[in-house]
Amino acid sequence: MVVDIITLFPRVFLGAFEEGIIRRARQKGLVEIMLHPLRAFATDRWGTVDDYPYGGGPGMVLRPEPIAKALEHIMRLRGRLGRVIFLTPQGERLTQRKVNELSLEEHLVFICGRYKGIDERIRMKYVTDEISIGDYVLSGGEFPAMVLVDAVVRLLPGALGDAESALEDSFQTGLLDAPWYTRPEVFEGMKVPEVLLSGDHKRIKEWRLEESM
Repeated sequence: MVVDIITLFPRVFLGAFEEGIIRRARQKGLVEIMLHPLRAFATDRWGTVDDYPYGGGPGMVLRPEPIAKALEHIMRLRGRLGRVIFLTPQGERLTQRKVNELSLEEHLVFICGRYKGIDERIRMKYVTDEISIGDYVLSGGEFPAMVLVDAVVRLLPGALGDAESALEDSFQTGLLDAPWYTRPEVFEGMKVPEVLLSGDHKRIKEWRLEESM
């Protein structure tokens, strides 16, 4: 899978993509992630990427030209544009079903908005998916993009150490996860449920199913 991210603040992503599952997936060649600094595609020497909204109102709007230039650059680089995702509170609520769907794609492009958002004409011409991670407002699309990339990458074959881990995650079955315990067997007077120590895999499976409902 190839992931291209258009952002005003590429350094925000560095820690998230250099640790854990995403780092391992990149090292294995399962995913290529490239950050595209929006200011590099500005049309003036000052690196201007935003402007006042027509019709007035507070805040600034990301101009269409730099975003279009970034998308055209990605198209030349990759030979085509895959799914172009705009992270916005007005978008479709992110679900595990949507994550599963996106994990089957070869190429994802994320547009991270800032300020009041992006010029509507970019949404009309390029965006294929508008996605929200919840009914609240963040400073920009960078953190929602991290959430979505993490959720998608962990589903790529070979990304997780245990091939069944992703299949047993919460929401994959439509249920929440069951409680999990590890050593020690007794912690501050609280014991691990006896069924988990029984070695009876059928009983353990039934217990976990019951607890997840």
